[in-house]
Amino acid sequence: MSHITTLILSIALSLSSTAIVHADDEGDLLRVHMNHARVLKLDRPVAKVIVGNSKVADATVADPMTIVLTGHSYGTTNLVLLDKEGNAIADERILVSIDEGNTVRVFRQTERSILSCTPNCEQHADLKADSAQP
Repeated sequence: MSHITTLILSIALSLSSTAIVHADDEGDLLRVHMNHARVLKLDRPVAKVIVGNSKVADATVADPMTIVLTGHSYGTTNLVLLDKEGNAIADERILVSIDEGNTVRVFRQTERSILSCTPNCEQHADLKADSAQP
């Protein structure tokens, strides 16, 4: 795990909010739930923020030391943070997924639907049962 990843994760885990950044088993993937925000505190000021695919996630500079990462749709992208000299502060992969805690999966032959039920059930996705999606 890179120093920046370790720093971002340790800071994020120390936040009192329930919106915590989680690393996956590989240790180099930041997880964000769809339609949720994560606060990332940095050890030095950021001058430029680049998101690989803004349809999957976006990042907003709250202040030079704080980035707010928001998940928009399922998928992966990356986040690059640069300081004023153009040096990389971070280059991290982002995974946006649904909050599994309040979901129901409906299987019909080779298709499945994922419903989010908080408090009313709404459909998130129709997927083929043999697809690689979670």
